[in-house]
Amino acid sequence: MHPDFDASAIAYIDAQTGHSISYGELRKQVQFASAGLRKFGVKPGDVVLILCHNCIEFGIILLAVMSMGAIVTTTNPLNHSTEIAKQAADSRAVFVASLRSLLDKVAGLKLPLILMEYADVKTLQSQTMQFPCCIGFRELLASNSEIALPHVGSQDDIAALLYSSGTTGVSKGVILTHRNFIAQVYLLHFSPVGLPWNARIYLCLIPMFHVYGMAFFATGLLAKGSTVVLQQKFDFVKTLEAIQKYRVTHMPAVPPIVIALAKLSIVDKFDLSSLVTIGSGAAPLSREVIDSFLSRFPWINLVQGYGLTETTAVGSGLATEEEAKHFGSAGLLAANTELKIVDIDSLQPLPPNQNGELWIRGPTVMRGYFGRPSETAATIDEDGWLHTGDLGYVDAEGYIYIVDRLKELIKYKGLQVAPAELEAVLLSHPSIIDAAVIPFPDNKAGQIPMAFVVKDPHHALKEAEVLKFVAEQVAPYKKVRRVVFVGSIPKSASGKILRRELASAAMSKL
Repeated sequence: MHPDFDASAIAYIDAQTGHSISYGELRKQVQFASAGLRKFGVKPGDVVLILCHNCIEFGIILLAVMSMGAIVTTTNPLNHSTEIAKQAADSRAVFVASLRSLLDKVAGLKLPLILMEYADVKTLQSQTMQFPCCIGFRELLASNSEIALPHVGSQDDIAALLYSSGTTGVSKGVILTHRNFIAQVYLLHFSPVGLPWNARIYLCLIPMFHVYGMAFFATGLLAKGSTVVLQQKFDFVKTLEAIQKYRVTHMPAVPPIVIALAKLSIVDKFDLSSLVTIGSGAAPLSREVIDSFLSRFPWINLVQGYGLTETTAVGSGLATEEEAKHFGSAGLLAANTELKIVDIDSLQPLPPNQNGELWIRGPTVMRGYFGRPSETAATIDEDGWLHTGDLGYVDAEGYIYIVDRLKELIKYKGLQVAPAELEAVLLSHPSIIDAAVIPFPDNKAGQIPMAFVVKDPHHALKEAEVLKFVAEQVAPYKKVRRVVFVGSIPKSASGKILRRELASAAMSKL
């Protein structure tokens, strides 16, 4: 938060409650919360796990933890308690911050609780008794008779551990430092001015536990003086209502939202004339979708971008109306960032318009994967290049195009689903001999997890049973949506699943 900002300007608005907080009050509450956390026992270097939907308190706790030198790790409220427990153990979390409605998912951690609500903790003993100790939000802020002294640390200290499936395999903690976030924030200085930053009203549909939500809505925009309207969970009608009520000017989205805006008739019932720019990420938009959207909203600048958790959400983007005419492109390379396209076999750099793996280098690239030096070394080489696992090319004008994902992640409504994680769950079923999971195209979700299953011939096994078995063990967005029974799973000589063959087989059934 820039010290020259108008302290009375609105920083956050909660779309559900209508509650808002000014920049001046936000700064004060972050400082008070930082001191309160210190009194509660949080020390520099401690990991605080945050389980919470988008809300003003999320932003306050996040900034308070970072400002005192502690480390944030965030998790999806939709995640199963077993998934959350694995992340808590892997990240070595020593405190948990959450809401009353989510306490059942973290009670088994037996960690000190920071209740992100203003309720009187004494009246909630029955709900909080499973935690060693607890402090409520009101107590956290009111326990401070003086503002905590700023923490003196290094930009290379860890600020956050965000869990991503990376280039392959199961979820890993991405180490993001204060330097990474500072570099990400500074990139906004290179963005085209357009509407002044302090006149912009952003609608935050992206979860703040996600790298984009954290880097942009909890840090970046606060450094520019914009107003952020927070939507707790996605509801299309509520989104339309929020745009109309708060005169939203900018909104990030994922392809299913852009498609809904372009095609659903209910959109005509709302005044969306305030919108200036909509940004889409997670997957490329087709020319058909772009044309359909622009025919309905010719005044809106529809832009696309590309980034990774491992790059603090930085990569490339389309910022201007002229750039947005490069349909299907992920945009131009971000400032202060280097990119090269490398042949996946020879590892030699490629010229324009030739497909290869994208390698990125710059100040927003992660330090590595937490506690996984071998996987870090396989992803970031000795020259500092991050091997993204994404396949694409750069045209003669410098526009980047993403054409495939070497890392094989499934993007369900913009959320990452790792095939290896679902395959492990499937293989734990006593009647399943082998399994493979691939992304399957879906008009609403972008992609859905589709499982190919080899079942024990001596046991009866139905698709519904497989779907139920997986659904009971993973977050809703990770559920397998289709099952195909096969005699064998195609694999290479080294034992790797040949997903492309499965994908071709799946597409032939369309």
